[in-house]
Amino acid sequence: MAWYPGAQKMELQPESDAQAAIRPTQLIMHSIAAPWTPERTYEFWRDSTNLESHFGLGYDGRLAQYIGTQTRADANMYANLRSDGTGAVSVETASDDDHSDPWTDAQISALIALGVWMHKTHGVPLRICRSHSDPGFGYHSLYPQWSDGGTACPGAERIDQFRNIVFPGIVAAVNGGTVPDSRPEPQYAPYPGAGWFKSEPYSALITAMGERLVAEGCSRYSSGPGPQWTESDRKSYAAWQRKRGFSGSDADGWPGKTTWDALRVPRV
Repeated sequence: MAWYPGAQKMELQPESDAQAAIRPTQLIMHSIAAPWTPERTYEFWRDSTNLESHFGLGYDGRLAQYIGTQTRADANMYANLRSDGTGAVSVETASDDDHSDPWTDAQISALIALGVWMHKTHGVPLRICRSHSDPGFGYHSLYPQWSDGGTACPGAERIDQFRNIVFPGIVAAVNGGTVPDSRPEPQYAPYPGAGWFKSEPYSALITAMGERLVAEGCSRYSSGPGPQWTESDRKSYAAWQRKRGFSGSDADGWPGKTTWDALRVPRV
C-alpha cells in the first residue's frame, strides 16, 4: 500500500488490512457535507459507519490519509468494484452542510499537491475522466456509477473550481508551469486582528459580520445584528467556529483568521 507523505497517517482498521487491493487509476474529489477536520472525519469512519474514503481534507488544508492508496476504500461506489482490479482514490473535503460552498485556497493547494503525487506515484493520466472507468481525475457527481442513487457532491461551486483551477493546476504543476488562478479579485473584508474585536468596536464591519453569521444559521441574536460588538456577536461567532469543526478554547467566540476568511464577510 502507498501512503502520501503530505498527509497525516490515521490508519483505519480492520479496513486497511482486510479490504481488497486495487491498482489506482483515478482520483475522485468529494465534499463530505460537514465542516469537519481530518480528525473528525476519521472518527466518523471509525465509529459510525463501515464506509470510508482514502483521504480527508480540512478547511485549513490539513490532509489525513486513512487507507493506503493501493487498498480499496468504499467511496465512489462501483469505481472500486471493477473486475479488472483497477480502482479510484477518494478525497473527502470539509464543506458546509449542503456542500454549496467553494473550496478554500488552502484546500485547493492541497488538492493540487495530492493530484501531482497521484500522477507521479500511480501514473494517473493528466486528463478528466472520459467515462466512469477511464483513468484520470474527476469529482463525485461526474458519473452516476460513482454514487448510489445520484449525488450533487461536491457542489456547483467546487465543480467549477475543479475544472478551472484544481485540474489545470495539477497539469501546470506537473509540467513545471504556473498554476492558473481564475478567482476574481477578493470582495471580502480582510481579518482585522484579534485585538480589534476585543476592543469592542463600533463599526459597520460588525454588522456585516453578524449578517453573515445569520445567513450561516449561527445567529444567537435576540435583536440585530448591529454595529456595536456585543456578547451576542461573540456567542454567534462561537456557533460559527463550532460549525467549522472547532471546539473548546478554539470556539470561544473571538474571531480568528481561519474562520474569518471562511465566513466571507463583505467589504464595507
